[in-house]
Amino acid sequence: MTEKQVHAVSAEIAGRTLTIEAGRMAEQADGAVIVRYGDTVLLATVVESAAREGADFFPLTVDYEEKMYAAGKIPGNFFKREGKPTTTAILVARLTDRPLRPLFPKGYYNEVQVIITTFAIDMVNDPGPLAIVGASAALAISGLPFAGPVGAVQVGHINGELVINPVMSDIEHSSLDLVIAGTKDAVLMVEAGADELSEDAMLEAVIQGHAVCKQICDLQEQLVALCGKPKREFIPPPADTSLEETIIAYMGNRLQEAINDPTKAKRDEETQALKDDVLHHFTVDEPEEVVAERTKEVTKAFESILKEAVRSAILAHDLRVDGRAPKDIRPITVEVGLIPRVHGSALFTRGQTQALTITTLGSPGEEQRLDDLGVESTKRYIHHYNFPPFSTGEARRLGSPRRRDIGHGALAERSLYAVLPDANEFPYTMRLVSEILSSNGSSSMASVCGSSLSLMDAGVPIKRPVAGIAMGLITGPNDQWKVLTDIQGLEDALGDMDFKVAGTSEGVTGLQMDIKTTGITYDIMRMAFAQAREGRLTILEKMNAVIDQPRQELSPYAPRIITLQIPVEKIGALIGPGGKTIRSIIEQTGATIDVEDDGRVFVATADGDAAQKAVLMVDSLTREAKVGDVFLGKVVRIMPYGAFVNILPGKDGMVHVSELADTRVENVEDVVQIGDEINVMVIDVDRVNGKISLSRRAVLTGESPEDRKAAGAAPRSSVGDRDRDRNRDRDRPRKPMQRRN
Repeated sequence: MTEKQVHAVSAEIAGRTLTIEAGRMAEQADGAVIVRYGDTVLLATVVESAAREGADFFPLTVDYEEKMYAAGKIPGNFFKREGKPTTTAILVARLTDRPLRPLFPKGYYNEVQVIITTFAIDMVNDPGPLAIVGASAALAISGLPFAGPVGAVQVGHINGELVINPVMSDIEHSSLDLVIAGTKDAVLMVEAGADELSEDAMLEAVIQGHAVCKQICDLQEQLVALCGKPKREFIPPPADTSLEETIIAYMGNRLQEAINDPTKAKRDEETQALKDDVLHHFTVDEPEEVVAERTKEVTKAFESILKEAVRSAILAHDLRVDGRAPKDIRPITVEVGLIPRVHGSALFTRGQTQALTITTLGSPGEEQRLDDLGVESTKRYIHHYNFPPFSTGEARRLGSPRRRDIGHGALAERSLYAVLPDANEFPYTMRLVSEILSSNGSSSMASVCGSSLSLMDAGVPIKRPVAGIAMGLITGPNDQWKVLTDIQGLEDALGDMDFKVAGTSEGVTGLQMDIKTTGITYDIMRMAFAQAREGRLTILEKMNAVIDQPRQELSPYAPRIITLQIPVEKIGALIGPGGKTIRSIIEQTGATIDVEDDGRVFVATADGDAAQKAVLMVDSLTREAKVGDVFLGKVVRIMPYGAFVNILPGKDGMVHVSELADTRVENVEDVVQIGDEINVMVIDVDRVNGKISLSRRAVLTGESPEDRKAAGAAPRSSVGDRDRDRNRDRDRPRKPMQRRN
């Protein structure tokens, strides 16, 4: 048996050792590597299968498998094993897929599966960028026709400085969370959330991050030199240019007439009608046995002609299919407060893209609990994105959210995070849902605009409105290129870049860039940032004309949250044995009550009377008697020297006979009886034994507690609670019983 050959390469990246190893595990995969950074360890594998018969697309799949054992956790579900991918796992899989896909040759239709498995997470080094590095390294040594390798890093902005691969705990305090991936020659993918950073700062972060990506590419090339399989040559089938020329001659000007229409539905209808005519004309006389193959050839040629027609019109004449110039934005309409009873709503329409976003406010206890491998365990701001089939005029089965839906929702969520109020200022859980009602490009950025408007309509005190816009790119021969503002669906499908930028008037809050070429230059990115800022400010003007600041009042249907602060030692008394006490308050009032470990109590309900009742009940259970406080208490026991009054649950104070009235009292029962409710003031609390002295006289005369205490009004035999008084009676000597004869 041949001994395994294990090969490893290492480099210092941001002060920590990055190691990539091949040959130890998963030997039957076409490519497999172990990536270790600190104590975060991932396994990345690649397997290729032959193309399926009739395949006309590249079936690349990327899966990121979170194993809970990697963080020393047991899954919290019933089965105690990993189930469907978490949102984090889906986002990392998408992050990994995006820079890899453009590096496979056109016409390559073999099935490729990449699986990244977490072995260990040290909660210091983020596994996201490492997943890209591992997948790239596995592909690089596999022999597949992959034009990598690809490097990836995370970039933070902490204390005014850019930081490469910040530790996971520092990201919370960073004004930037950016992941960049690229080859040695160009940037391939960028994903970021930012705290209103300038476009120049964002570009500088990309440049510095890409410099480190190049080092990681060098490291992978060292591994390829040690153990890489020979690169399999792939020659795409030659295009039949003669067929394209024949189709162009047959169509004449009809293609330009079909695609140059601002209405997507009409444009699609006319383009499809022309395509059907071309297919019929070029297949009608073919023998039956070759019709299917001929149909594929004609379809491919027609789509190539369509792509070239759209792109050349933009490059040569600055003419887009809907008649706009490169920097023009489609017509925008903004409406807020459309939907009754919900806490906030906004309808944002840009051209034929339309997003309705609904805001729902909840109590702190409704935060989302996260069961993944991240540092955070809960999330108070949640954004969901729905893309129903009718939004594109299609009929298809509804199902659970797709990866695209989850990714777009996460982008919108990240873009609004920088302007959200602090939890201490606004302790609500916020859930936003963007329903895409019509889509013709950049629906994720429409949901950003709709979300900002909906939050303001709900009265959420965000710092500033946020808008988003998508930029496109068309490249041509001789280094020709044009950046397009506010791309629509056809320009996204046939273009070379989708560059989405969200932000306020002050700076960038969200960024996502995907490309379909082998990379873009810094000059292109600089131009895209500049045009995006110009477009964003234009959109903000349209939004601000309708609503430019949060409403002063919450919706009457939104819960009101009252925040109380109780002593930490009183938390147990409020919750009660097994939660019995707090459940009783919730059942009696209908309010939602959440208790934090630091003693903060949140009472939430849309019913003001119920809220006040709940507050009084919480207060009565946790309140400490202080000198000067006035209580409405109940007389629970009468003694010759005064009356004991219950002022708080389980807490009594004594009103000395001299403090029962503003006149002399000979007999306590001349003034009060057991069961009477009287107003009393706390005039003294003994620091040693907790005995409470009360005065009814101070309430009647308006005297201060200090005046009453100075007058000598202190109980000679006061007792802090009923139990102590009962114990005293129990311990008294008793008269011996007489024996009966």
